[in-house]
Amino acid sequence: MKAYLELYASLMPLLPPGPSRHRREVEVPEDCTVQAFIERFRIPDEQAHIVLRNGHFVCGDDRLTTRVEPGDTIAVWPPVAGG
Repeated sequence: MKAYLELYASLMPLLPPGPSRHRREVEVPEDCTVQAFIERFRIPDEQAHIVLRNGHFVCGDDRLTTRVEPGDTIAVWPPVAGG
């Protein structure tokens, strides 16, 4: 099935090749969880600090059970600091 991956900041180099700066259309298995999606694109767990599914935060344990549906957008940000 097709879904969308958005990566930001230091995670951007992990994106598959494509024309958009932050977003890629990707192919994933039908039974893919958010955690499996993150692992599929080799995003280190400690770097997947903020994860959104269609704009809604998915916390740690929920990543193991929340399914990615066709057309979903999974957006991932690393830990950030600053002031």
